[in-house]
Amino acid sequence: MTAYAATTGIAPHPTWGVGVNEASPDATDARADADAAIEALYLAHWNQLVRLSVLLVHDQGMAEEIVQDALVAVHQKWDRLADHHKALAYLRQAVVNRSRSALRHRGVVTRYLARQQGPDVAPGADQPVLGDSRRRMVLDALQQLPRRQREVLALRYYLDLSEAEIAETLGISRGAVKSHASRGSATLRPILEGLGPDLRTDQ
Repeated sequence: MTAYAATTGIAPHPTWGVGVNEASPDATDARADADAAIEALYLAHWNQLVRLSVLLVHDQGMAEEIVQDALVAVHQKWDRLADHHKALAYLRQAVVNRSRSALRHRGVVTRYLARQQGPDVAPGADQPVLGDSRRRMVLDALQQLPRRQREVLALRYYLDLSEAEIAETLGISRGAVKSHASRGSATLRPILEGLGPDLRTDQ
């Protein structure tokens, strides 16, 4: 965690082995609260959030950067969060939003390179992700879905969020969550069934 603080500019928390910089008592207390909360989120949810982002962007390294940036963003906005008890929800939303932005940027870059290099473009950095062939096939199948369906299914089946939680994370209605989940599952089901009975989306 000390390395995390050093690379992100977050003031080190005492439990990371480094003292807090001098400041006014109120400012120091507020910063310590934010540091402790973000440290707890990092320790408890880092792997889960990275996996969520991998499902969306299909790139391990990019996903790790996205989650770290999201942690920094939530830390910086800590004093302005309406409800600190919903910090994990805010963090999930930040990860989803930043994953979207990364995909848009990657799409722009890919199209530019395709125009510059013609049809023989080198394989993307996302191809060697995760190592396990079946996981790569599932990720490839997810990439065939529209963005919103992919997000809903990732939040539903990987994070096991409720319809209300998914709606809050994505900023859509519960009815829209049901619709996207139904359409995405219908598209994904035959693809996953071809990979094995244990990968069906209706279980």
